[in-house]
Amino acid sequence: MDFALSPEAEAVFDMARDVGRAEIAPHAREWEREGTIPRALWPKLAELGFGGLYVSADKGGSGLSRLEATLVFEALSQSCPSVAAFLSIHNMCAKMIELYGSEDLQERFLPRALTMESFFSYCLTEPGSGSDAAALKTRAERTNDSYALTGTKAFISGGGYSDAYIVMCRTGEAGPRGVSAVIIEDGAPGLSFGGLEDKMGWRSQPTRQVQFDACVVPAENLLGEEGHGFRYAMAGLDGGRLNIAACSLGAARAALSATLGYMAERKAFGQSIDQFQALQFRLADMEIELEAATVLLRQAAWKLDTGAADATKACAMAKKFVTEAGSRVVDQCLQLHGGYGYLADYGIEKLVRDLRVHQILEGTNEIMRLIVARQMLAAR
Repeated sequence: MDFALSPEAEAVFDMARDVGRAEIAPHAREWEREGTIPRALWPKLAELGFGGLYVSADKGGSGLSRLEATLVFEALSQSCPSVAAFLSIHNMCAKMIELYGSEDLQERFLPRALTMESFFSYCLTEPGSGSDAAALKTRAERTNDSYALTGTKAFISGGGYSDAYIVMCRTGEAGPRGVSAVIIEDGAPGLSFGGLEDKMGWRSQPTRQVQFDACVVPAENLLGEEGHGFRYAMAGLDGGRLNIAACSLGAARAALSATLGYMAERKAFGQSIDQFQALQFRLADMEIELEAATVLLRQAAWKLDTGAADATKACAMAKKFVTEAGSRVVDQCLQLHGGYGYLADYGIEKLVRDLRVHQILEGTNEIMRLIVARQMLAAR
């Protein structure tokens, strides 16, 4: 059993870490204040292949494994988890287009997604259907050559910002078998957006409701087959859960590193505070928790890459454990900074706010427990 990363994987991590430090970290607080991410960032990341991390190389993507992709999100999150998570959403959409899009859809949308000239958002959640995603009500009525969508999506990262949206909508019966997926471009007739949401964290990501009022979508923008959209959406979520876990891991590691530096300089009772045994115990506990989180995350990514029968269970376990561990660690880092941790200048309070939502999105951690328990019971 080999736990070492390959030289290629280490190079991927180093590349992502370095571009994050150069292009994201110096601006993260400014972008948070402004509530948006400059579009000029994305072509810089696309030059490194980050617009299609796991899109196959023969389609112009980077062709990374899911394990290697988690390293990108872990590394970028050391600079800003909000930006890294936003990139994860775009990558999930790009992969869905490759996997399920017709040749025409791929030709029209995939090249611009890979260069990130077109940024994509993912629209599943609705005001009345969060964890019960299959209960979505946005309806698509088929006409001769198009669909007319009516409904509302909620909590959409990139709402009003993105160039295109993969939208889950109901084309048939109630339940998951009546759900289809379509691609809607910005500017489509009947497409509009709610006001900018005022959020606790992820504040650099513009988040709005996405609204459809008889929104006209060409029939050829159907992704895959009618009635298969829910399956496509759930398949994308396994990888998305790994990515969001990686974002928690990277941010928590950055917080712990900053805390070690702070504790070496901060003096109390005649010595640096990293010399107090009680505080050393806290440091050790955080390091142990992050190492356990790393192993669980990378094992889950390996299972997804190899098509293991229990990959969905493994991704759910990793998402639950790593996101909760990440939040505990950044909270403890804030505590060890004392009053300074509460100040924006030190960057820790931003990580506390940004990481909290990771326990909610890509399936709440309660749903992750449900997935794990159901698979345990089925295997009895």
